[in-house]
Amino acid sequence: MRRAAANAAIPAGRRFHRPSISLLAVLMALCLLPGLLGSCSGAPAAEQPAAEQPTAEQPAAEGPGGYQKVSAEEAKQMMEGLPGYVLVDVRTEDEYAEAHIEGAVLIPVDAIGARAADELPGKDTAVFVYCRSGVRSAQAAETLAGLGYTQVFDMGGINGWPYGTVSSG
Repeated sequence: MRRAAANAAIPAGRRFHRPSISLLAVLMALCLLPGLLGSCSGAPAAEQPAAEQPTAEQPAAEGPGGYQKVSAEEAKQMMEGLPGYVLVDVRTEDEYAEAHIEGAVLIPVDAIGARAADELPGKDTAVFVYCRSGVRSAQAAETLAGLGYTQVFDMGGINGWPYGTVSSG
């Protein structure tokens, strides 16, 4: 009764009709059909291309300033086979005294631009930089690359270094 009363107030050409269930089912099927057909390429799943995943054989990621970002594991492996590298801690003096990677020299990030020429052997020397969490090391790596150092490796933070540290306090 209500529907008849509601429809009576609407002019005949503008009355709302509920679509039947079968019409809704057809519309839904039409909406879903392209998606279903698109996933049926005919090739078995094993033959469909997989998303590229980084592997150990791929080179380290290059940072925005021309330096390379390396993991702690990659850095350790590179340093073991690379004579004459320099390991630079870019944290504060207090942080360095508390704990640092053995063999690291301290050049705080805010002084790296002014002290690099005096304290780093040459612009072709491999330079590994690290800080506490990775922010300052990225800044230092970018600064060194901007100064013309060609082999700069950002190791990120000492927090991710699983090979032990020493203190000088």
